[in-house]
Amino acid sequence: MHPNAPNPDHALPHSTMIDAALKIGLLALLVYACSRIILPFAGILLWSVILAVMLNPLHLRLAVRLGNRWSAVLIGLVSVVVMLVPMITVVTSLGSSIFSLVSGLQNHTLTVPPPPPWLADLPLVGQKLTETWALVATNMPAALAKYGQMLSGPATSLMSFAGGLAAGELSFVLSFAIAAVLVAYGKGAAEFARRLLERVTGSTARGAHLVTLTAATIRGVALGVVGVAVIQALLVGIGFFVIGVPGAGLLTLATLLLAIVQVPAVLLTLPVIVYVFSTEATTPAIIFAVWTLFAGLSDNILKPLMLGRGLEAPMPVILIGVIGGMLVDGLLGLFVGPVLLAVGYVLLNEWLHQPSVEGGPRIEGPAA
Repeated sequence: MHPNAPNPDHALPHSTMIDAALKIGLLALLVYACSRIILPFAGILLWSVILAVMLNPLHLRLAVRLGNRWSAVLIGLVSVVVMLVPMITVVTSLGSSIFSLVSGLQNHTLTVPPPPPWLADLPLVGQKLTETWALVATNMPAALAKYGQMLSGPATSLMSFAGGLAAGELSFVLSFAIAAVLVAYGKGAAEFARRLLERVTGSTARGAHLVTLTAATIRGVALGVVGVAVIQALLVGIGFFVIGVPGAGLLTLATLLLAIVQVPAVLLTLPVIVYVFSTEATTPAIIFAVWTLFAGLSDNILKPLMLGRGLEAPMPVILIGVIGGMLVDGLLGLFVGPVLLAVGYVLLNEWLHQPSVEGGPRIEGPAA
């Protein structure tokens, strides 16, 4: 062979590199094009997947009697109706309370009761809080002139949050409808997830294990944490709305937040019970107190029934997921955040505890 002739063995790797670069480029372009379409609905789709995983065991039981399609339709209709009514009530009350508060501050029509006598006895801050409260209660324009700059930021945030409540409510309804479709194709979706993780991990057993672990974590957090919190908040909220507590929607949302982060709801309900006893007749107040205390302690009954199936995420992870999810996606993120962060934590922890491959590179210590 002539010394200047091209070597075919050298041309082959160059061609292979070009082919690999083209494949990677086309794959990146496809991922980018798909992500542009999916990203606007990412929060809804994530919550739909969580709901579908949570509802799949119920769907499998109903499908035996009703068939796959009618079971999914029934689950979708019942879920939408069951969630729509309380959500409309809470969201409407919450939005009304926020708009009334902000409007009262802007129009100087907000009335505030005088500060309680015990407030001044608090160490360090009692006197200052009493003076500020008394100024707000007696001279709202002067209080706004003095503290208006401090309140402008929170007031704007409250108005923005209230405006997004309707969109969050619609997202919930749409998520349940999409989840009903997903449970009808649950077997195919589970097989797709298994094959994807099998390709990523390079192991059939490993892929199946990660699918099972992910589903168990989703059900554990969605049912044992978020599900218990929703039921408890609804029970407490029923008492708030029936007795006519001012700001019942806001108090119900606060109860939901406390329940998700595992703070006893009694810390919120006890002051409300005291307020009801001071404003209502004795008999209704006693009935409200009994119902609210039962609802506030209902998590002690619900958690043993619904908690622990795959839940391995610590409470700080749940807390960060609640706060971060609500800041990013509002009302929908309140539910998606803790579940998504718990799944990420469990999968990361599983990867960190995965035994290293035998025969891999090892760093030898100094010879003795």
